[in-house]
Amino acid sequence: MTETVAPEPTPEQAALFARVRRLMLIAGLTTALAVAAVLIAIGYRLFRAEGSVVATDTTATLPKGARVLSTAVAGDRLLVTLEVAGAVEIRSFDAKTLKPAGRLSFASEP
Repeated sequence: MTETVAPEPTPEQAALFARVRRLMLIAGLTTALAVAAVLIAIGYRLFRAEGSVVATDTTATLPKGARVLSTAVAGDRLLVTLEVAGAVEIRSFDAKTLKPAGRLSFASEP
């Protein structure tokens, strides 16, 4: 059986083949970089996620006669403004766990 022998490429053909190989290498590396970026973004989102939020039932006890003036959200804090015995007080709670985070009381100067 006879084998087909490919003739040697001319210098112009060899230059064209080299250019095509270089362009294919650039395209392959670009594709690999894009796929890696997508996988990194997906991994970041999966590991950064804090899981599902668990619903909590919490009862905050207020002093007798206290009145809620307003509520607000600031970042990851829940702020409740109260009027307690004529004085204004702000209480802050962690928005995720609803645990008390701090208290700010206002008093008049004598």
